[in-house]
Amino acid sequence: MPPAQSPVARRLSLLPSRRRALLAGLLVVPAVPLIGCGSQAVAQRGSVLPDFADLAERVLPAVVNIAVQSETTTVPPEFRGTPFERYFRGRRERTQGAGSGFVIDPTGYIVTNNHVVGSATRVTVSLQNGTEMPARVVGTDELMDLAVLKVEPRQPLPAVPWGSSGAMRVGQWVLAAGNPFGLGGTVTSGIVSARGREIGAGPFDDFIQTDAAINPGNSGGPLFNQAGEVIGISTAIYSPSGASAGIGFATPSDLARPVVEQLRRDGRVDRGWLGVSVQDLVPEDPRAGRRAVLVTDVVRNGPAARGGLRAGDVVLAVNGERTESSRVLVRYVAALPPGQSVRLSVQRDGRSVETSIQVGRRPPGPG
Repeated sequence: MPPAQSPVARRLSLLPSRRRALLAGLLVVPAVPLIGCGSQAVAQRGSVLPDFADLAERVLPAVVNIAVQSETTTVPPEFRGTPFERYFRGRRERTQGAGSGFVIDPTGYIVTNNHVVGSATRVTVSLQNGTEMPARVVGTDELMDLAVLKVEPRQPLPAVPWGSSGAMRVGQWVLAAGNPFGLGGTVTSGIVSARGREIGAGPFDDFIQTDAAINPGNSGGPLFNQAGEVIGISTAIYSPSGASAGIGFATPSDLARPVVEQLRRDGRVDRGWLGVSVQDLVPEDPRAGRRAVLVTDVVRNGPAARGGLRAGDVVLAVNGERTESSRVLVRYVAALPPGQSVRLSVQRDGRSVETSIQVGRRPPGPG
């Protein structure tokens, strides 16, 4: 059963449901058919297109379908806050959903999106040969929209390796695989359309954009390079209709891999946190000054407040490294283990200030 679509103008669909945001027009998770990465096919105009047949045959056994069941208590809006509300609290509604995933370890570790499993009470993984196995959720991370599952196979499973998303160039071929609209074992091809896309999904937006057809149900499925390595995880699509419009987004493997390793090891991800609100500070004339980060608010009794940081401070560098955007600052701090100290170079009231802050643990939630 295909996952739910985004309510934001019904365009930003986080395959199947995740936080929806962006421009009025994005839907979370090409027209020219491509002949598949081992042999080559010649197009009518003489250009050479890749043949994905060998690649698909090699990687598909490691791509899985994920079915989930959830139970929720639903109180009709008209009865909320009335004496009749208690009559609905004991009634539970069962919902179903579907997504994709891929095996990263022959012992049964599987990667998918957090919004695929969500608050599921039951998760079932189906292999390409039809084998079904119950899965246990090892850990989830809402901020990166990632989840790690574990199944107990009777024999080692086919697995696929990670690749480097940073090595991918705009225009290079990619292959997407998954379970669109419940149609398991589906592959589509395209190119890397853009890198570093921000779609308003969270503080760690840095998506790969591709024109490989991605649809609801592809969520959590792998995006392969021509070597058969996972360089992205399908997460969102931009579409006015809910179906693929040739604009899909995948979480880069370079960002996903360390999170997956932490989830597999600890069942959670601990990120560093300063407790500040920040925004980019761009000079009116780019030639007149450097980019920096403006502190707009400081959480009371948070790490930054205890370290002496103030609203209105301009952060120029972290541990000696220039910070030209709020994204750079947030990611740098998030990568630090809670408890470690960080040195900020700050401009305050026209003078330079150095301050040391002990990084705290980022609280749960999307913010």
